[in-house]
Amino acid sequence: MKNWAGNLDYSAASVVRPESVEELAELVGSASARGARVKALGSRHCFNDVADTGGVQVVLDRLPGPVEVDARRRVARVGGGLTYGALGTALEREGWALHNMASLPHISVAGAVQTGTHGSGISSPALASAVKAVEFVRASGDVERLDEGDGEFAGSVVGLGALGIVTALELAIEPSYQVRQQVFENLPWETVLADYDGVAGDGYSVSLFTDYAGDAVPQVWRKVRADAAEAGRAVDRSSDFHGAVPATRPRHPLPGMSAENCTQQLGVPGPWLDRLPHFRHEFTPSAGEELQTEYLLPRRYAAKALAAVRRLAGKLAPLLFVSEVRTVAADEFWLSPAYRQDSIALHFTWRPQQAQVEALLPELEAALAPFGARPHWGKLFAVPSAELRALYPRFEEFRDLVAKRDPEGTFRNAYLDRVLGA
Repeated sequence: MKNWAGNLDYSAASVVRPESVEELAELVGSASARGARVKALGSRHCFNDVADTGGVQVVLDRLPGPVEVDARRRVARVGGGLTYGALGTALEREGWALHNMASLPHISVAGAVQTGTHGSGISSPALASAVKAVEFVRASGDVERLDEGDGEFAGSVVGLGALGIVTALELAIEPSYQVRQQVFENLPWETVLADYDGVAGDGYSVSLFTDYAGDAVPQVWRKVRADAAEAGRAVDRSSDFHGAVPATRPRHPLPGMSAENCTQQLGVPGPWLDRLPHFRHEFTPSAGEELQTEYLLPRRYAAKALAAVRRLAGKLAPLLFVSEVRTVAADEFWLSPAYRQDSIALHFTWRPQQAQVEALLPELEAALAPFGARPHWGKLFAVPSAELRALYPRFEEFRDLVAKRDPEGTFRNAYLDRVLGA
């Protein structure tokens, strides 16, 4: 098997698709007893080997479990292998919604949560913030549940697959709502650098798409809630967005690509699940063969960090399809890249030239290092383990938790050995 981008061949000795949690638990317990390694694989939308293993690869797409809504508690029980697109469809059918979604609805819920994936919005925390309970198959084969408030909860929700295989989660939900999405063109960089918070906060979700060259950001994607509770808070930007002008036709974030696969734009209201992601869940997203990198850093450094990246525009240009700039609110998960910091997220979509990209990453990371940039766990990065530890105040506690929950290393792989130390 290959990952979604085609830049990684998985190295598993065998691949299994259990059809029940009991079958999965027996498989994991048996593998652990004989010293074998096991790793869960989600939608394969990671660009590094975080989910790879030389042992048994477990794919969860056959585990049963419809989305179960508890309207009284305002939570939905979700199978770990479910995608956000499928989850959104099921919730909308019953009149419910999530607080946010990532750019792609094709990713699995468990994989996105375990790697700290996020959407955009100055007051919207990452997708993991919706988790109210999580269920694991542990290395022993036992099935355990952690609820919000339990001692290990904050260390386990963003867990890199190191603590067990996520079989189900309970997510906070809210009544369904409508969203309007509009794309603007040519936002002056001068405006962005002078008042990034003003730009990023002018909408429920705001994304900038840029190559860091020139005097203007080519595209701004602004999403505004259209329900009664939120509509009055949004300024009417139908004719102007901080000096950017509205696009007159649907746009794709990547230059020259058709907008056919993108969600509805031009300010037409629609359900949250059809507007918050950039791409429609029934179509193949983005550019296909590509690589991705992302760094999150404190939003207070936004202008300085953006200026630092702009100074590298000439070196980025030959390798870059486009970069997306977003915001993420702080959370309390130990290994979340937004742990206790309101963040700006700098996302780079690269051309499929991995050797050249990996050669450039240390220079890019050096430019962002003064701002405490934390890499997205599921994308390409070069930050060594010692520097990662310094970026996460509770990193050592997480390592201790992994040692406690997986003492024999059943869920370890080369990625975790690099990140956590052997």
